[in-house]
Amino acid sequence: MPATDCQGSSPAPFCNLNRPVVSIRRDQAIHSMDADNVSGSELEVDLEAFQRKISDRFMELSSGSDELLSLAWIQKLLDLFLVSQDEFRVALFNNQSQLQKAPMDRLIAEYYERSVKALDVCNAIRDGIEQIRQWQKLIEIVLIALDDRRMLCEGHVRRAKKAVIDLAVSMLDEKDSGSALAHRNRSFGRNNMKDRTLAHFRSLSWSVSRSWSAARQLQAIGNNLYAPRGNDIMSTNGLAVLVFTMSSVLLFVMWALVAAIPCQDRGLQVHFPLSRQFIWVGPMTVLHEKILEESKKRDRRNACGLMKEIHQIEKSTRLMNELLDSIQYPLTEEKENEVRESVQELSTVFETIKEGLDPLERQVREVFHKIVRSRTEGLDCLGRTHGPE
Repeated sequence: MPATDCQGSSPAPFCNLNRPVVSIRRDQAIHSMDADNVSGSELEVDLEAFQRKISDRFMELSSGSDELLSLAWIQKLLDLFLVSQDEFRVALFNNQSQLQKAPMDRLIAEYYERSVKALDVCNAIRDGIEQIRQWQKLIEIVLIALDDRRMLCEGHVRRAKKAVIDLAVSMLDEKDSGSALAHRNRSFGRNNMKDRTLAHFRSLSWSVSRSWSAARQLQAIGNNLYAPRGNDIMSTNGLAVLVFTMSSVLLFVMWALVAAIPCQDRGLQVHFPLSRQFIWVGPMTVLHEKILEESKKRDRRNACGLMKEIHQIEKSTRLMNELLDSIQYPLTEEKENEVRESVQELSTVFETIKEGLDPLERQVREVFHKIVRSRTEGLDCLGRTHGPE
């Protein structure tokens, strides 16, 4: 997703906004367009409300009905980021006069630098979504071959068996080598369009280099991210807390995406500099610990992604492979029923992925574009603020 994709559709910079997109005031009133008119007490209320909303959203994610790391859960996580980013943008707009003052100028510049690093993570995640689509195609072959309206003849079973093996090998490759996906996809270059299948392959793997590492990128996003000191909070009227909060949200969301979805050189050992003095830290820590616990389970330890549906594919593929291996002709009714049940399980996860992948990819695109727009608008406004009157 190149940054230039956003140009032409970008809204007016936040320093020229006539009306904020999302109000973060407790009473939902529209802010004054002159940041100097915002009193210290009003700003304090705004910042407290922002942190409370972040806390409530993470609380909902940690205790909601959607299962952890499912497609539906990941979509809610991205919604959390998008709404929070809008509110962050409005808060900066309403306090423009503070942005040019030290240490706020440094803190906001560091946030924009972190957000740029997050763009590569978004591209890598879209590569992972495309890889799941390739698994989806193999699952579809199995479902067609073993359709319950057909007799389980030997030819159909052989076709399903080949697709199951291809699927298992593809998922195993991702476990054995984090860079395998990038190496395979790169051979599907834009010039190699003779094969119709490859022509429809929409991977964006050329957006990151072969040496790119999701683990190292996450570490770079979290580098030098520390809770603000008291004097920084005082000198910025509390805005240092706003930037730290949004930086922590950015890091957590990117970390959770890398945990859930296959991407190049996944790794979860990232330091989260969380301090109990902020109300959102508790629910964020709960989620962090739950995801780490999931990654340490015996059957998830070497998974190519912790997304719930990926785990279901792995389990169903193993069962289907064992069943097809055990088939002997003439087929017994008991064995046929076992195969039909296994096909139904595979069909269920297939439908979930079929319905959820496109909306998920659109959200990842939206996160990418929103980060680009917010950074462009912020730097543009800072440039105007620093420029001659």
